[in-house]
Order: sequence, then C-alpha cells, then structure tokens
Amino acid sequence: MTTQWIALGPVEEFMRAPLTAAKAGTARIVITWVNGEFGALSGVCNHAGGPLAEGRLDGEYVTCPWHNWKYHCKTGLGEPGYEADAVPRYDLKVEGGHLFVSADAATRRTHGDHPPHPLARKVVRADGPIRVVGISTTSMDINNPRYSTSDALLDIAMEHAASSGAETRTIRLAQLKFRACEGYYSKAAHACTWPCSITQMDPGDQLEQVYEAFVHWADAVILATPIRWGQAGSLYFKMAERLNCVQNQVTIANKVLLRNKVASFIITGGQDNVQGVAGQLLGFFAEIGCHFPQFPYIAHSRGWSAEDMETNIDVVKHSAELRDGARALATRTVDHARLLLEHETAHASTDRGGRKAHRLAMESAES
Repeated sequence: MTTQWIALGPVEEFMRAPLTAAKAGTARIVITWVNGEFGALSGVCNHAGGPLAEGRLDGEYVTCPWHNWKYHCKTGLGEPGYEADAVPRYDLKVEGGHLFVSADAATRRTHGDHPPHPLARKVVRADGPIRVVGISTTSMDINNPRYSTSDALLDIAMEHAASSGAETRTIRLAQLKFRACEGYYSKAAHACTWPCSITQMDPGDQLEQVYEAFVHWADAVILATPIRWGQAGSLYFKMAERLNCVQNQVTIANKVLLRNKVASFIITGGQDNVQGVAGQLLGFFAEIGCHFPQFPYIAHSRGWSAEDMETNIDVVKHSAELRDGARALATRTVDHARLLLEHETAHASTDRGGRKAHRLAMESAES
C-alpha cells in the first residue's frame, strides 16, 4: 500500500524545540527532536486526552503535561513497566529540506490493564438508615490535643444524630495526610478528573476517605469550622479546593455525583464574621449539589474585640443553649435527609408503576 505523505514544513522549524505540535490531516501529532533524530507520535495522551506537544521531555520519554504519563519519543510505547500503554507512531521522511509525515499512523493505540479506581464505581445508595458524616476542619496538633469549640459542638451534634437512629462517622481533617489541590483544572477542565487526579496518582493521599463519605456513603454532612481571620479554617479550604473534581463533573460531563445530599454547619471562633463564613460555606456546598435544612447553621462568636480566648472556651463548654442548638441542627439535618430520601423512593416507585401501567396498556392494545 502506497504511503500518503503530508508536508509539515522546513526541517529547521522542528529542530528548535524537543516537542513541536503538528497535524497529520485532522489528527493532532507531536514531532520530537531528540539526540539529533526526529520522531512523530499522536499528540493525544491515552489517559485523559492531554496534549503531549505541550508536555516536556524526560530523557527519551514525552511526559504529558496533565498527569505525567510517559511515552517513548520514537516508538510511542509507555515508560518501562507500562509499555502496553502506547500512543500511535507515525512515519517520517525528509526531502528537499522539508519534513513529511505519513497520513496514517504506523502503529495502533493500545491500553494496558488498569482496574478502575474504587471511587469510580456507580453512585448507588445502599439500603439502611440515614447516614451522617461529620467533618471537623479544626487544625491542631493531634499529638497535643486541645479543646476545640467547633469540635465539641460537632461531637454533640453527631451523638444526637446517632441517638435518633442515624448511622454516623466523623472525619477529622487534621488526622489525614492529603496533598493540596495542584491546579489540574487550571491546565484544562478535562485535566481535573473524577476520581481526583491526585487520588488516582497517589495511593497515600488520604482525602479518599472524604470522597468516599461524601459521594458514596453519606446522606448528610455536618461540617464544623473555626473562624480564622474572618474566614473558615485553612483545612476547610484545602479540602474544598480538592472537591472541585466533584463539581467539575457537572460542568464537563453533566454528571451529578451528589444527589439528595444535605449539608449543615457549625461555626465558632473568638473573632467575628459568622455570616461571612456561613455565606461561603452555603455557596460552595450549593455549587457541588447539596441541599440545606431550614436554619442550616449554628454559630458562636464573642466578637472582634474579645481577646480572652479562655473565656470564649468556657462559654462554649457551659452553654446549654449551644449544646441544644447542636442537637437541634442534627435533628433538622437528619429530618431533611430523610425527607429527600422518602421523596426519591416515592418518585422511583411512582415511575416504576407508571412504566408498568404503560406496558400493560400496550400489551392490552396489541391483544
């Protein structure tokens, strides 16, 4: 079969950098210039379609700029141990000082055997009672614990949720080792994946526990945060940035991971700006798909000028009103989650009944 050649341009244009973007017809390719030799590969990474021409060279391997997958600059084979992950290779020739590439790839794209990440499974609510996860965002030295007003009220709320028949678990972010968001969305929307790109690449990243609880396990979340310089705590923001992968699925794939999830909040601190913190929390959790009970947060602050923190702690320790407020918040949260679940169950039952009635009517008409 005669090879059809496509002129790319003067050879010198492709000797200026190790990687140069080009096209073979409509196909994106990357021309490599390594050790005085040319190579041509598909410009589309196997993993998430990253642009290889915008990557970097690591020895003789082209490294994808999105998630660091690597391919040999001439063969297209994956790095050692991952050779089965190969991108197509194209033939090249030089004539009259110009570089030509074959219109068709010389090899095929192949994929290694990569079991899906456990978080990638279909979101299906298992039977059972209402499930509530408590998220503590207090940052403290775990080896030298201190009294935390937000943690104390969270514990009361979670105990009350459990006493009402809910299944509960509490996650304390200070006990988890997890990386900060590394801005994959800033590279390209599709570079921010579900499961999180970091979670897929780093098995030691413990934010997987939060993803599992939020997406697959819980019907409701009660999040507690201190007020730090008029904002929620730093661990809250570290977690929230990593939850971009949940919201981004709606944007790029019309895939809603959080359905009928309820969120409520506990906000405490020696500084003021309770409503500002609450507004940020409500806005963020609404953006990722959560519902809210009536009066979705409780809060405590003695104001900007109250610098006697030991007094602030003493007030929370002995406040019957705050303890009752935490219990009432838990009740509203569980009740709202139960209401949404009952509605979903009734809707599903009605939908099944409607389909059954339609089928019986069609069968009757045909007979």
